[in-house]
Formats: sequence, structure tokens, C-alpha cells
Amino acid sequence: MKQKTEFSKKLLYVIFTVTGIIIAFTLVIVWKTGDTTPLSFLIPAIFTEVATATGFYYWKARKENEIKLMQIYGEKLVGKDEE
Repeated sequence: MKQKTEFSKKLLYVIFTVTGIIIAFTLVIVWKTGDTTPLSFLIPAIFTEVATATGFYYWKARKENEIKLMQIYGEKLVGKDEE
């Protein structure tokens, strides 16, 4: 039985795909026009979005793993930010 892909993973894949499309589009426009000013705006903006999405995804995965480990071992695990 195939396991259903989580919504957060699908969202992360979409963000990575859109990032690739935006980078390719920006590079094509820069090549055709010779103007590199879009690089100073579009590239940092899209990578900020990727960094944010990736950070939240890993935060969510960490919390889910803590819950799974609590169910397995029956004790609360204390992280650095919760001490």
C-alpha cells in the first residue's frame, strides 16, 4: 500500500519547483536584456521564501519526531529551547 505524501512535503516540493522556474526565468531575461538588476531582487527574495519554508518544515518534523519518541519511550524529551 502506497503511503500518502504529507501536505507539508507537497508544499515544499511546490516551493522548490517555483524557485527553479523563477531562477531559470530570471537568468533567461538577464541573458536576453543584459541587465543584471533583477538578480539583486528576485534571487534573494525567492531564496528567502525557500529558507523560511525549509526551516518551518524541519521544525514541524522535529516536533512530530518528539511526539513519536514520547509514545515509544513514554517520557518527555527536553530540547535546548525548552530547558
